Amino acid sequence: MTTSHKALCSMALALALGACLAWSPAQAHGDQEHARSAGPIRKEQKDWGIAGEAREARRGIDVSMGDDMRFTPSAIKVRQGETVRFVIRNRGQLMHEFVIGDEKANAEHAALMVKFPDMEHDEPYMAHVAPGKQAQMVWTFNRPGTFQFACLIAGHYQSGMVGTIEVTTR
Repeated sequence: MTTSHKALCSMALALALGACLAWSPAQAHGDQEHARSAGPIRKEQKDWGIAGEAREARRGIDVSMGDDMRFTPSAIKVRQGETVRFVIRNRGQLMHEFVIGDEKANAEHAALMVKFPDMEHDEPYMAHVAPGKQAQMVWTFNRPGTFQFACLIAGHYQSGMVGTIEVTTR
């Protein structure tokens, strides 16, 4: 084997290994709906809150999204400690999603979605909604601050499909 052939083989092996390590069944995305797992919701504290229990939601917020790459409403205010049931409706013809996070996390995830558009995720702060369908999400906002909800499908976030959630202490 020549040195250049060895280098090429090493690079191909490294890329293949990296792809295998980076891939997991919970990381595939695409245009199909993703069913929520039947088991209990994974409660992991995030800077923007934690998955809520449906029985604790005292307030519902309807959010619609469309192919104009906008959410209605585009700004939401909640109180710290409030558990909210979001009803998210896709009024468009394209797949959209509603992902709660902070600006940094959403920007990083959106960049990954551009590189890997077939990523799938099933986190309790994410709802992937097919055209004409709706989804629900229950979230407890237990930390104050200004956060985002966004569609992170490749190109949507970059087109401005972002809204804000302000969590106040009063």
